[in-house]
Amino acid sequence: MMTAGAPALRVLTAGLLTTVQDGGRRGLQRYGVPPSGAADTEGLWLANLLAGNPPDAAVLEVTGRGPRLEVACTSVRVALGGDADAVIEAEAGPPLPAWSAQTLRRGQRLRVGTVRSGLRCYLAVSGGLAIDPVLGSSSTYLRGGIGGMSGRALRAGDELPVRLDEAPPGPDLRLDAVPATASSGEPLRVVLGPQDGLFSPAALASLLASAYTVSPRSDRVGLRLVGPPLPATTTEIASDACVTGSIQVTGSGQPIALLCDRGTTGGYPKIATVISVDVPRLGRLRPGQPVRFSSVDVAQAEHLRRARARFLNAMHERLRPR
Repeated sequence: MMTAGAPALRVLTAGLLTTVQDGGRRGLQRYGVPPSGAADTEGLWLANLLAGNPPDAAVLEVTGRGPRLEVACTSVRVALGGDADAVIEAEAGPPLPAWSAQTLRRGQRLRVGTVRSGLRCYLAVSGGLAIDPVLGSSSTYLRGGIGGMSGRALRAGDELPVRLDEAPPGPDLRLDAVPATASSGEPLRVVLGPQDGLFSPAALASLLASAYTVSPRSDRVGLRLVGPPLPATTTEIASDACVTGSIQVTGSGQPIALLCDRGTTGGYPKIATVISVDVPRLGRLRPGQPVRFSSVDVAQAEHLRRARARFLNAMHERLRPR
């Protein structure tokens, strides 16, 4: 509950789908609670890096087109993790660049327009959003109606509480090497299984040789993919655990790549699992975008995870004053 005069960002317009997300809920999947959290964890991590926050701090996840926000505190530093048309209204200066931070004063308005690269971007606030956690996280789980702003997307008239009334001292920062945000066209890497034995060699070959298209029916639960069918020897199995990146195949033979709001168990066979280093790319894919897959083994997946962690940790060294 906000108190009158508490520091905040006032939501003038909400955008297509803007939600509060953080690093997600951990340790609750055995109770049927999905992790939720940012669909693109790298965008979350880098936005918080620019803002000087812990990597899992709560931010705004912007999907497609973002909100208009008015500063209702003395000052606030915002950081844009991603590439979007972001401008400070009534200012003659240039737009807020991708992967950079900007200090705003009371009454100034920030408009986050269309996400240019990928599907989502992240807006962090220095000090963080003052959103009470639910089950250990401030993330919005839309289907469950918990977390964030009463379990829903932002609406016009919302007041987003921020922890600091004034931006911390120091310069606004930028990244001097902009990371890739959209799919490069390279295949998403998968480890086959755990139910790959229920699929014929022809179906496995088709998964790795065909192009699939992201359906407009996709959401934070999963990416529905349209392409050559992948028939299994059975369309149902005893429900077992799902993870973010699991590729389920429905009775129609069409695959679904599960995302952060997925169910924790499922009864469709899983032909493969997107490796952890490529899961953030799932969250960047737009409807209509083509997707291909390639197969790696567990040892390769772990090697790639470690290499990506080293790359992201080195981003601290790429921070520069604007």
